[in-house]
Amino acid sequence: MAHAEFTEIAISEVVIETPRRRSWLDGLDALLGLLVEIPAALLVVAEIVILFAGVVARYGLHRPLIWSDELASILFLWLAMLGAAVAFRRGEHMRMTAMVARASPSLRAYLDLVATAAALAFLVMIAWPSWEYAYEESFITTPALQIENIWRAAALPVGIGLMALFALIRLARAASLKMMLLAVVSIAAIIALFWVAQPALKPLGNINLVIFFVGVVGLCVFAGVPIAFAFGLAIFGYLALTTRTPLMVLVGRMDEGMSHLILLSVPLFVFLGLLIEMTGMARAMVAFLASLLGHVRGGLHYVLVGAMYLVSGISGAKAADMAAVAPVLFPEMKARGARPGDLVALLAATGAQTETIPPSLVLITIGSVTGVSIAALFTGGLLPGVVLAITLCALVWWRYRNEDMSGVRRATGAEISKAFIVSLPALALPFVIRAAVVEGVATATEVSTIGIVYGVLAGLLVYRRFDWRRLMPMLIETAALSGAILLIIGTATGVAWGLTQSGFSRALASAMTGLPGGPATFIAVSIVAFTILGSVLEGIPAIVLFGPLLFPIARAVGVHEVHYAMVIILAMGIGLFAPPFGVGYYAACAIGRVDPAEGIRPIWGYLLALLIGLIIVAIFPWISIGFL
Repeated sequence: MAHAEFTEIAISEVVIETPRRRSWLDGLDALLGLLVEIPAALLVVAEIVILFAGVVARYGLHRPLIWSDELASILFLWLAMLGAAVAFRRGEHMRMTAMVARASPSLRAYLDLVATAAALAFLVMIAWPSWEYAYEESFITTPALQIENIWRAAALPVGIGLMALFALIRLARAASLKMMLLAVVSIAAIIALFWVAQPALKPLGNINLVIFFVGVVGLCVFAGVPIAFAFGLAIFGYLALTTRTPLMVLVGRMDEGMSHLILLSVPLFVFLGLLIEMTGMARAMVAFLASLLGHVRGGLHYVLVGAMYLVSGISGAKAADMAAVAPVLFPEMKARGARPGDLVALLAATGAQTETIPPSLVLITIGSVTGVSIAALFTGGLLPGVVLAITLCALVWWRYRNEDMSGVRRATGAEISKAFIVSLPALALPFVIRAAVVEGVATATEVSTIGIVYGVLAGLLVYRRFDWRRLMPMLIETAALSGAILLIIGTATGVAWGLTQSGFSRALASAMTGLPGGPATFIAVSIVAFTILGSVLEGIPAIVLFGPLLFPIARAVGVHEVHYAMVIILAMGIGLFAPPFGVGYYAACAIGRVDPAEGIRPIWGYLLALLIGLIIVAIFPWISIGFL
């Protein structure tokens, strides 16, 4: 989840002890939540309708809607900011809790309040610059709709204000007033200390990069502050205390990062992933694979690997992929004697293995921030996933070569044929998505709407499973996850811009191009770096931060952009799903309902298998670029 896209590790909330006050605050929180969630859900629906109408008008009626992309862009920023507010209220902004989880209960509660107070501090400090930015945008008129751009830019101060309000409510609901005040005073004291130290910071030059982008970001991330706000505090402090750059520029960079139209596919593919689970399409694909391989030793483990590959070809969100596959397979696998820890370890490993399968959100992000062709990335991502699937399956074969299959019946030809026919509409969807993008029928953004319409029709007409009561929660979940991802992209874009303006990118380019060993050393260093970054920061923020810096260097040393993209994505995936820091691993444990401690030992074998596959992909560029 990013990737990215993992938001299951949340800021815990400790409600206060006074019933009257708790009731009043709970009521206010619920009312505000409803007022934000309903518009956010409606914005998801509006984006689907507008973009699909644009596809039909252009390719079906040959009368393009010149205003559709512009309207979609305006609504998208509102969706991102309202979704970020929903995610904040629900405690679903991405954060690393490996260190916080090991603290005592009282220290953990304090750190949770510190995380909320730190987020509130950033929101309060950025509120006025965001209003200034929105006002400046009022002088710009949109080309197609001919309306003032403040209608779009106003989403920034509104979303920031809502998140600040939810932060205040969360602090007010703290169990201990003393602990809450201590957390607020701690953050205020740190900010005051930096402010007083401003005269000493300015002469330090690029040492400030280490202070803010290593020290501040590292301290915030390991203390459990959501990643988006950790980036925000670092770049705000750097610009405010060491440069003369107007802070309104930071808001502009955040807007630029969040508003790229290709990123509109993020909420749409997230919703598509939820849709295929709800309509039974994922279950149909798993059932077909199980009928083919369920009778062989380790067969259901092979099915898990294959199912994740197929489902990843529909949804770009790893959490949605795992949630669609695991509940279908885990009960039968446990009944056959598989250990829960091994199951969740393999689930996490397949999450890393399928990071390059289009329409991966990380692929879309790379295309957005580096300018690499989305169609080329979608084509290049298929074979690397197969290579890693083979290395995983080799380990599965070794571990389960002596599995007792005496009680397992082999499916008949008629049963396999029936399962294939039932799954055919679901199996066709990944190929429809890839073909539409690669052949130029639709953009990566538009093809997600085609997939959604296809999924709705398949659920209603073929599988006869469409729970209308789940639709609103799915839309809200889509908005929240998308908002969390896009806010990270926004603040990470600000950090990347700050690094570029400081001259860091030139220094990095000089250092990387001067490495002995040429392309091989560059790729090896990148693998190590992105494995660490994937573990600490997750995939999407790492790509936004370093993609614009490193891809030009890759070109300069002779590494193909698509090949380099596949290598670093897989490296980030290994870091993302590697304990003890990788939040993807804990997402897999939460979805499989398994204690994380049970999977620690078996996952190292799978991570070794993934590393071997990654080395093969890195050594042989043809695997990534052979079909371009």
